[in-house]
Amino acid sequence: MQKIYLLTPGPTPIPPNILLKMAEPIIHHRSPQYEEVFQEVRENLLYLFQTKNEVLVLASSGTGAMEGSVASIFSRGDRVLVVNGGKFGQRWEQICSTYGLEVISLDVTWGEAVDPSLIEKHLKNDGSIRGVFTQATETSTGVVHPIKEIAEIVKNYEQTLMVVDAITGIGVFDVPMDQWNLDVVVTGSQKALMLPPGLAMASVSDKAWQFAKNSDLPKYYFNFSKELASAKKNQNSYTPAVSLIIGLREALRMIKEEGLNNLFARHERLASAARAGVLALGLPLFAKSPSNALTAVKLPQEIDGKKLVKLLRDKYGITIAGGQDHLKGKIIRIAHLGYITDFDLIIALSGLGMALGDMGYSVNLGEGVKAATEVLNGQ
Repeated sequence: MQKIYLLTPGPTPIPPNILLKMAEPIIHHRSPQYEEVFQEVRENLLYLFQTKNEVLVLASSGTGAMEGSVASIFSRGDRVLVVNGGKFGQRWEQICSTYGLEVISLDVTWGEAVDPSLIEKHLKNDGSIRGVFTQATETSTGVVHPIKEIAEIVKNYEQTLMVVDAITGIGVFDVPMDQWNLDVVVTGSQKALMLPPGLAMASVSDKAWQFAKNSDLPKYYFNFSKELASAKKNQNSYTPAVSLIIGLREALRMIKEEGLNNLFARHERLASAARAGVLALGLPLFAKSPSNALTAVKLPQEIDGKKLVKLLRDKYGITIAGGQDHLKGKIIRIAHLGYITDFDLIIALSGLGMALGDMGYSVNLGEGVKAATEVLNGQ
């Protein structure tokens, strides 16, 4: 018998009370019962996003909200600046290009955060840029980008929008949409919201809604204007993922009960423990500006990361993530967001030490656990 531990940056573990709520008999989505559920979800999403603007809910992965942010707001031929420092920066590029936008790629070394001064330079030199696209956390590298600093720059340009993929950011660290003047913020259900994949959320500023009025791009399902009209009636334009939205109501209740400041502090504490643990095992961090959502770890040349991930999963029941694209086999990624707890992290670090030993890498068993425990205990 083997117990399974999930420490990937999506999907993440789901609390039992949420699972039980989603297992209840389904209700019809055009009923007063559903509208009552959805009204509560809408209100609590405003709390989570820290915004006065509607948070739209779509039945899709987070990429659906990313696509909708382009199709619903921008117009054919718009010039946009995309921060490309990983797999999901690339995704912004691909979506924008697919819809006929003119993409300026701001290439950032994988593992590093973007320098806001480079964005300011582009905006000063090119008044035709209509959007700046970035990630809050670049999940493929474990990097957190300086969203607040970038937004301080972008807000000075009336014809430029700040668009943030916060899929691995919302519910992990502070991303106050209105306070920071963010124009579009998107997230997904399978991260800090502690749900299965299948829901995407997006909030749009008043400034961005003005852009949407003139958008000439083709759109049907991911039509934010249509979803906004439906949401105001406590409904969705198309058949929603009813059970997931019932689960979302429960997740948002849990988040509100904990409080945002406590939520962010918990993630910071776990992240600090994870970093201390892997460093004590003699493994360097990959991200120079690490996110509190996950810890990306650079592996020794003699360790095949793909084999390490497989060994942890098959022998120890611990599922973490490997690297993507050219980082396959070179890094591992240990998540500590959502319903991941102290002991989940301790088990992951313990298993990592044992698996490295199995692969012939000299490691002091228990050092990672000791270092992480000291952080968790406030020592």
